[in-house]
Amino acid sequence: MKILAIGDPHGNVGKIKKIPIKNIDLILLTGDLGKADLARKLYFENIKRKKKGLPEIERTLVQIKKIHLEVHKSTIKLLKYLSGFAPVYTIQGNVGIPSIKDVKEKKRKYNLNLISTKEEISSMKKIKLVKNQLRILNGVRIGFLEFFVDTCWVKEFKPKDYKESMQCAKRETNKARKVLKRFKDIDILVCHQPPYGILDKVNFPGVPTNWRGKHAGSKTVLNYIKKSKPPYVFCGHIHEGEGMTRVGKTEVYNLGVVGHKIIDV
Repeated sequence: MKILAIGDPHGNVGKIKKIPIKNIDLILLTGDLGKADLARKLYFENIKRKKKGLPEIERTLVQIKKIHLEVHKSTIKLLKYLSGFAPVYTIQGNVGIPSIKDVKEKKRKYNLNLISTKEEISSMKKIKLVKNQLRILNGVRIGFLEFFVDTCWVKEFKPKDYKESMQCAKRETNKARKVLKRFKDIDILVCHQPPYGILDKVNFPGVPTNWRGKHAGSKTVLNYIKKSKPPYVFCGHIHEGEGMTRVGKTEVYNLGVVGHKIIDV
């Protein structure tokens, strides 16, 4: 089976169209499907304001709708294009797709007419948004682990709400460990963040100075790779970490933004 793995698309269909997609049986995506420029800009602006002791800028109703539509439209456009070539299997990244319940709650709270991306994806042929599951596709065992906040990230980056962040990270990390225990004898691991210390160093322009040079990968994922030794790992998240290296016999690919790798299994 010929498999094409693509790094975090972020709605960049133009760049994806440059990938030579021929005779591909399966397409794997590492999350962060949609374009989130508006949300990202506001997020980093608020980080700067916090450092200066200024209050955060709250999102207006217009901004909330624009942010939602930017992610939604770019996600659907991307998936429609790729599914024209082969079945597409993807996970959630940190630029996630809100649940149907969350969309309904936002509609009620803000009285906004928002489209449910998940509902639209579920109605699309050849598209699967996989949540922490092992799938056997044409005999190939693929584990799909969606984005989670690892406790090592909280220790490394020390957010101001450290105690609250650590409690949340402990829950998510414990859940991820349980998921990975079910991924036995897999051929491919698809996850969002890289393993800790592997193609995960933060040096992206515009990030806070105190983030630079730190490792944003997951020790939970690293420990799993060392123990289970899957032949391939595809991830993204830290765009500037794009590249390939080995952990033992495992080939780890950080595919960055729309980086790609074709393998024949």
